[in-house]
Amino acid sequence: MNEIKLHNQWVVKAPVDDVFRIMTDFEKFPENFPKVAESIKINKREGNNLDIEATVKSFGKRFKVNMKTQILPGKGFISDNDSYQFGTSGHEELLLSPHVEGTLIDYTYQVTIHKKWLAVVAVPLLRWYSMKYWEKAVIDQLKKILEKHLNR
Repeated sequence: MNEIKLHNQWVVKAPVDDVFRIMTDFEKFPENFPKVAESIKINKREGNNLDIEATVKSFGKRFKVNMKTQILPGKGFISDNDSYQFGTSGHEELLLSPHVEGTLIDYTYQVTIHKKWLAVVAVPLLRWYSMKYWEKAVIDQLKKILEKHLNR
């Protein structure tokens, strides 16, 4: 098994509450972030704990992902994700905190690759490509959504 830790931070010019509301509205992910989420179905909700079945997009392919997600009120979410179809599992953390310019987004995804053949290709690709793609598909899109919301 190969493990990769992906991490980055971004600042968006919006209050934490606005960023939190958008980033934890999982059912709207396909609408808000269509480059990464095709469908989201919450199968079970107990308080802040969600069991989610998602179809995500990555590397030009679609994959089913089962997510055990805990919403951290006002602070973001953590999620343990399994994609048997793609051969990966991971621990994802999206943590929000106030910043002088708005909100600091601290994102970490610890990915475990279970297929040997995939590790040969995926490790270099994930390290180089994933966070750049996530920034364009999620963070840049989030900024657009926030601009529309804040300019009402």
